[in-house]
Amino acid sequence: MSANTSPVLRPGRCCPIAYRYGAASLARPPDLTADTLYAVGGLYGNPFALRAVLELAARERGARLVFNGDFNWFDIDDAGFVTINEEVLRHLAIRGNVETELLSPDAAAGCGCGYPDYVSDADVGRSNAIMGMLAATAARHPALAARLTDLPMSLVAQVGEAQVGIVHGDADSLAGWGFAEEAINPAEVAAMFDAARVRVFASTHTCAAVAQVFETAAGPCALFNNGAAGMPNFAGATCGLVTRISVRPAPADVPALYGTTVAGLSVDAVALDYDHAAWVARFDRLWPADSPAALSYRRRIINGPAYAFAKAVRAGIRPARPATRKQAA
Repeated sequence: MSANTSPVLRPGRCCPIAYRYGAASLARPPDLTADTLYAVGGLYGNPFALRAVLELAARERGARLVFNGDFNWFDIDDAGFVTINEEVLRHLAIRGNVETELLSPDAAAGCGCGYPDYVSDADVGRSNAIMGMLAATAARHPALAARLTDLPMSLVAQVGEAQVGIVHGDADSLAGWGFAEEAINPAEVAAMFDAARVRVFASTHTCAAVAQVFETAAGPCALFNNGAAGMPNFAGATCGLVTRISVRPAPADVPALYGTTVAGLSVDAVALDYDHAAWVARFDRLWPADSPAALSYRRRIINGPAYAFAKAVRAGIRPARPATRKQAA
């Protein structure tokens, strides 16, 4: 590149420098302590999934909820935006790229997703359009939106004898894709665990669930990317997913689909069975057939993504029980 040439800024693909924190920043005293916590990533403005999360956590006395970003997306209506965010802010939360870009979306950052090149330009363009519409809603609620943009980019939890890193993207960046199922590099992920000094990472952001155990200097460590709490995660399925991390195994009435045990912790991907029919009806009211959200997401919301359950279950992860996922109508 010549001295007179500037890099091309591509909205939705570039990752702002301010998004970077580095894995070593997680090697710090814990921000919270819990025996059981649920990491809820990618709620995407689905109020029925939010209700299901609250009901799920209520089954375990003392369980704590941590929302790890992108709890907004489809909630462009004022009432929905207020309802989602007022409830989330009653709990611990970090911001995702969506919350970060709410009040003053950077023309260079677009939606702030940091999409890699294998995501189509059409999908990126539609995400930027959705972000613009959501930002218009947030602008009508500036005090509430400011509370979201002020949220931290990561949290560290002490669960039992181990520390857990709660992030949105990966261990280096709020919109990083290093924990994406198609991009995981075992040596790089193990190095992130070593730098962060945590035994579990709970992430989201990429919309594709994946879990894997890595050998590190500290011993086995588990990465759980929950995909999305507010959208289906597997072909032909309608449930969302959240990540449960606990000193105790999941109770029988908590629908763990797959999991592992590391550092004395039970870590599981838990099915979130929200009111799918009600969510589809609400989505269709907010997003007509030619809207950017309908074009990019409606097929997934109805039928699930073209992603098999088996692809999420990597080395060191065991299926907890047969996946009894409600099928789309």
